[in-house]
Formats: sequence, C-alpha cells, structure tokens
Amino acid sequence: MARRALITGITGQDGSYLAEHLLEQGYEVWGLARGQANPRVSRMRKLLTEVQVVRGDLLDQGSLISAVERVRPDEVYNLGAISFVPMSWEQAELTAEVTGMGVLRMLEAIRVCSGVSRGGGSGASGGQIRFYQASSSEMFGQVSETPQTERTAFHPRSPYGVAKAYGHFLTQNYRESYGMFAVSGILFNHESPRRGAEFVTRKVSLGVARIKLGLATELRLGNLEARRDWGFAGDYVKAMHLMLQAANPEDYVIGTGRMKSVRELVEAAFTAAGLDWERYVVTDQALHRPAEVDLLCADPKKARTQLAWEPKVPFDELVAMMVESDLRLLSAGGDADQDSSWP
Repeated sequence: MARRALITGITGQDGSYLAEHLLEQGYEVWGLARGQANPRVSRMRKLLTEVQVVRGDLLDQGSLISAVERVRPDEVYNLGAISFVPMSWEQAELTAEVTGMGVLRMLEAIRVCSGVSRGGGSGASGGQIRFYQASSSEMFGQVSETPQTERTAFHPRSPYGVAKAYGHFLTQNYRESYGMFAVSGILFNHESPRRGAEFVTRKVSLGVARIKLGLATELRLGNLEARRDWGFAGDYVKAMHLMLQAANPEDYVIGTGRMKSVRELVEAAFTAAGLDWERYVVTDQALHRPAEVDLLCADPKKARTQLAWEPKVPFDELVAMMVESDLRLLSAGGDADQDSSWP
C-alpha cells in the first residue's frame, strides 16, 4: 500500500516541488487547500491530476482535525505560512496566527487524531504520523556566529522570523512532551522559477527579462549588500523527505554553505541576459527592511553526514535558470501567476 503524505502550502514553490518528488517516490499525495476558490490551486495543472485536495485552514483547528482524519497520512509536511518577510511587518498579527499558531494547530490535529498522550504512545491510528515543520534561516536574524548550525542562537529581526521561531520551538516541545516524530528543517534561502514575484530573486529575474524584452528600463531594489545562502528549491525538498525517513527525529540546517550578496545576484542575472546591470539598477531606500538581516550562511554538515544530502544546482546556474524561464514566460505573453514552469 502506498505511503500517504499531506502537504500544507502545496500551492507554493516548495509544495509543488515536494509533491512532485513524493509522487516520484510512489506516495499518495494530498494537498491542504483553503476555501472553495483558491486561485493558486488551478495553476497546478498537471499535479491536480495526481494530487488529491482536502479542504482545511491553518487558522481553523477543527478543519485540520477533519483533514487529518480524512487523509490518515503517514507524513505531514507543514509548509503553509505567510512567507514574504516584508509583509510580516504590515500584517504581523496574521503572520503570527498562520506562521506561528498554525504550527500549534497542526501538531494538535496530529496528536488528537493519533491518540497521542503525554509521554508518547499512539492510539487508534495504529501508527505514528511523522511531522515536518518548515523552519527558516530568518530565525537566526542578527547572527551570533557564521556559519549558522543547528545550535546557533536565534535573534529574529522580523515578525516572520519570530513566528517561525515559535513554530520551531513548539515542534521540539511536542517531540519531547509527547514522543512525536516531529522535526524542523531550518532551510536557508531556496529559489526557483516558481518563486513568487514579490521575492527578491524572482523580482530580479522578472526585472531582467522585462528589460531584455524592452518592457522596462530600470529595476528598483533595496539593500544590495545583504548576503544570503541561496540554493535551488528542488534540491531542498529532498532534504525535507529525508528528515522524515531517518531513524530518529532531529532538526537540520539546510543550505549550500556559500554566501552571495544581492549585488552578486543582480550581476549574475543581468550577465545571463547579456546586459550590464549598472545601466539599469536603481537603489531605493523605501525598499529597505525596518530591521535588516545582513548575512545568513548555513553549515549543512549534519545533513550531509547524517542524511547524505547535498545541494546539486550551483548559484549561477540557478540564476540563469530563473532568467531564462522568465524570458520564455514574458515572450509568450504570460505573467508570474501563469508561469509554464508550474507542473
């Protein structure tokens, strides 16, 4: 009998790549979708023929219990979140409810449906549901050491980072209090042609494509000196899966171990299109964060040694992939929500 996985946030970048990977592994995949008319569900054209959708909302405890009872998953991947960091200042309460409290609600749904009581042990479900929480490098914020490991202290610098830290510690707490197989993947920045247009990497690749095609004359950006550890989302979802196959539930840092500045990202993107970035990029102070995170860099040694996980796609190849995808998209008259890279 095929193993069954439930993914929250399946309409996002990570959810779509994870669904594809799990289907390749022979899983029966279910995606949690909120409401009756989620416009992002319809863009997953191919996946909709292979992924089953169950209704549920991270804001509604009852709906999550109903979803888990219906699906009876072997594994739950909680990727759903308000994930655009700048928005978390504008909608701090919603970010806390979805990105933070949503973790509590999903853990509770699993605990209730599994018949788990304090001290561990499963009841009527006949087996333990394994839980993956999408933690974030934004929890490190104002870093105390570089590179960052599983033991590096958190100092989040945004409501998003704070909410993610809450969810991370709650996952640990349920693991220790109830004996649940609950893990967190502390993923550093991971991108792809499916990244939302509001994120800086996609903003850059779309901006370069528009300039190359004569649809724009400039690209406005904020802090060019911020440095991040960027990798390919398709590589990172494989680490999520590996964490739930391990013998013991543990948390892992996932990244490349190499930093690049936003300036280097911009240069690579314009180079991929055969353009000189300095002719087109305008820095705009209004686009800076209220509290900046200057640098983030992963130490993925634990994942490499214990999970045998390695990132495959190098930075320049990732950036070129995104620019080429957006050139095809815009040339065909599409927009970011109609991207042909979506399955």
